[in-house]
Amino acid sequence: MKEIKFYNRYSKSMETEQVYGEGFLQWAYGNPLGKIALHSFVKRPFFSKWYGRRMDKAVSQEKVLPFIHDYRMDAGEFADKPDSYSTFNEFFYRKLKAEARPIADAPVVFPADGRHLGFTNIDEIEGFFVKGQKFDLSSLLDDNELSNQFKGGSLVLSRLCPVDYHRFHFPVSGTPGPTRLINGPLFSVSPIALGRNLAYLWENKRTLTRIETETMGTVLMLEIGATCVGSILQTYQPDKAMNKGSEKGYFAFGGSSTITVFEPGKVRLADDLLENSAKQIETYARMGDVMAEVL
Repeated sequence: MKEIKFYNRYSKSMETEQVYGEGFLQWAYGNPLGKIALHSFVKRPFFSKWYGRRMDKAVSQEKVLPFIHDYRMDAGEFADKPDSYSTFNEFFYRKLKAEARPIADAPVVFPADGRHLGFTNIDEIEGFFVKGQKFDLSSLLDDNELSNQFKGGSLVLSRLCPVDYHRFHFPVSGTPGPTRLINGPLFSVSPIALGRNLAYLWENKRTLTRIETETMGTVLMLEIGATCVGSILQTYQPDKAMNKGSEKGYFAFGGSSTITVFEPGKVRLADDLLENSAKQIETYARMGDVMAEVL
């Protein structure tokens, strides 16, 4: 498999992703027998729920310290001590110290830690992961009226790996409405999977929230489920004004993604995000860092 490379905003260099479960992903999405298993049970919610229950058992606690060591994680960021988590899932959706993720003095910030892709015009997203395949906004939103409103708008895809901080936050200040669940299967959203079918992003189980703002109109935020992410949990209170960087919710075990969508002509995405995305390179940035400015 070709290595997954990304640009690290902080080291200002290209880095290679240490892929969790790489062997399984290669087998499930690249091997004929693996593809049979993928469509028979791996993509189905019961598989992810089964795996999630394993991560909720007390015995899973023994995985925490080796995981921190193997992926060279900074335990000094954690709000709690590494040995205080009673299960692996508790560790997985851990909270961080407030100072670990300062909120930038910018109107739009990244909603999650991860590797991000940014596009000025959704209608022009074509052939990024899969040659000849266009991004299908209408299917993603499952709402024709809403997709017409955001036609030609900007979009940021934020991909979380299992090693990342898995709470997601509001990218803008505003008033969020209730979250709408759009049910679907649970394919992986790693580049290994998306490189074979970009449509997993708009076929998977996902949640959608409208955020009404003073300067950017309506902003949409979606959380995309994935294999072994049986739960997308919202912790915010709908119809109550929220500040950018406030917690919105969290994913239970597994890598996943968030998508932020802006109406056309409302924002300009960060220069490094646009430059790297134009070269089909993800940009690593942390929650709360600058994502865009208002036009």
